[in-house]
Amino acid sequence: MMRRLLPTLLLPLAASVSAATNERFFDDFSYADRAAFEAAGWQVRAAAGHPGVPGATWRPEAVRFKADGEASGNQLLELTAQTDGSAAGTVQAQVCQARKFLEGTYAARLRFVDVPVSGPSGDAVIQAFYAVAPLRFAFDPEFSELDWEYLPNGGWGSPQTRLYSITWQTVRIDPWLAYNQPTETAGKLAGWHVLVMQVAEGRTRWYLDGRQVATHGGRNYPVVPMSINFSLWFSEGQLLPETAGLRRYAQQIDWVFHARNSVLSPEAVLDEVSRYRQTGAARVDTVPGPTPPLPAACDI
Repeated sequence: MMRRLLPTLLLPLAASVSAATNERFFDDFSYADRAAFEAAGWQVRAAAGHPGVPGATWRPEAVRFKADGEASGNQLLELTAQTDGSAAGTVQAQVCQARKFLEGTYAARLRFVDVPVSGPSGDAVIQAFYAVAPLRFAFDPEFSELDWEYLPNGGWGSPQTRLYSITWQTVRIDPWLAYNQPTETAGKLAGWHVLVMQVAEGRTRWYLDGRQVATHGGRNYPVVPMSINFSLWFSEGQLLPETAGLRRYAQQIDWVFHARNSVLSPEAVLDEVSRYRQTGAARVDTVPGPTPPLPAACDI
């Protein structure tokens, strides 16, 4: 969920995935309320801090559940964010799972938006699905992060609409200096998409709706357990002026999936998700966590 990008080419860091297992995490967000959501291991961010607009708030109330207007009986996780151009008037949203995910396959079905629900368009808003471990200090060698980030109104020095696929090595936040491997997919992507990341044998492979868009490797590879996260936030210094009025954004997530230590094709992921839904399994979690448990990374 970091904000500026500086690629680096370094020697490979060896890593491997063990034999395939049946350890899975799946959630289709069929929760009655936020309390049930949190009881299932999700954290809803309330702590201030990086990333986004300094002085903005991360509010639990910005996370909610709503009926899927396109599929009867289906429910969606919705993240909301708003800004009036000021720090005090900016609200962002983030949720994260336990820190127990490393190698294997990650996937989610989510809806990107190009325009706000209300108000004028043009703010640099970031819509993210990612896995991350906390940055303990500048250039932490154990920092690990895998990002999908959609920027419909541009940002980070470019006005271009684009989707980022980023594998991280490490970073220093202030002053900013990052080591990572980014890939950009240009163009508008408003609507529903399935995003897949395969993490195995020192490489990460990235798929957008079944089409491979990136392969990363070398030292840009996760090395410690991460949490699974979704967030909706604004880039610092790239908001419309306060005279533009209030702008509200909303992003929805249908489901999220992880296969521990198993490399699954995008088609195989969809097959497993379909089986869960056909059998009425709204949530599956057989992925073991470390002992003792690691704190999740809802604020890094």
